[in-house]
Amino acid sequence: MGNTLPWIVLIAHVGVLLFIDFFILHKKDKATNPKQAVFETLFFVVNALVFSGIIYWFYKNGMVDNPSNLSPGNSVIKYLTGYIIELSLSVDNLFVIAIIFVGYKIPKQYQHKLLFLGIIGAIVFRAILIGVGLILIHKIHQITIFFGLFLLYTAFNMLKKEEQPKDYEQNKGIAKFFNISNKLDNGHFRTEINGKRVFTAMFGALITIEFTDILFALDSIPAIFALTTDPFIVFSSNIFAIMGLRSLYFFLANMLEKFKYLKYSVFSILIFVSLKLITASWVEIPEWFSLLFIGISLAIGIWISILKAKTDESQ
Repeated sequence: MGNTLPWIVLIAHVGVLLFIDFFILHKKDKATNPKQAVFETLFFVVNALVFSGIIYWFYKNGMVDNPSNLSPGNSVIKYLTGYIIELSLSVDNLFVIAIIFVGYKIPKQYQHKLLFLGIIGAIVFRAILIGVGLILIHKIHQITIFFGLFLLYTAFNMLKKEEQPKDYEQNKGIAKFFNISNKLDNGHFRTEINGKRVFTAMFGALITIEFTDILFALDSIPAIFALTTDPFIVFSSNIFAIMGLRSLYFFLANMLEKFKYLKYSVFSILIFVSLKLITASWVEIPEWFSLLFIGISLAIGIWISILKAKTDESQ
């Protein structure tokens, strides 16, 4: 029982946080404003830090399997380091999610529902990937090349000046396999068109989000495995980082709407991320450089948007 108790506590803690997120912090079909997004992000960050104290207590009292014989202090350091690594590596995923929502024309009031379900899917898929281990992860690592090519296509497709929404009944991507319509049907995942049951754009967006999360996990999980192979630390740091980042998305989404030239910043970031994924086997790009590039790109987009807004007002 001593070895299973920490996992029970972790799952219960995450379950409580998800309950608060879905039933208390968010009202049904209501868009999230920037102030609320910042508050929710801080809420999840504080919970991640609180759980580091729980980890210290578990390892101090020998209540968790400790194959690496970590000291309580060292276990906390590795947990926090893994948490930061996952945050830095997963920032790229936020911009991809933004493009997915734009591509499927998902209104703001339905976006939290998809991200919430995405977190649940991420928990399951991350657990599977961590359980499979380093050997299998290394074998399928080359799939990032194809994902990088997909991001290149997405980046250039984003710049098309098409105002009409895409017809996902004619799309050759996911719609080809799941018969996805461009209808939303009040946020449902299935609807009926001409007497035929089909999937809605909500389902298409959810499947795409889950797929991209798996592909990004192929980079982030090996990075944390390089730090520690302790499954409890790897899994807990991953999950808390994912929950915090999904809340941060809504702040990003509001920024994209307020600063219209940020889409060019997102374009440059997607190009950078795609090249990073394609060349991952040959070129190692430091994470500090990735974060610096993202920060500078966003700053330039905001600066140009503000200058343009002032010019328009003066005219």
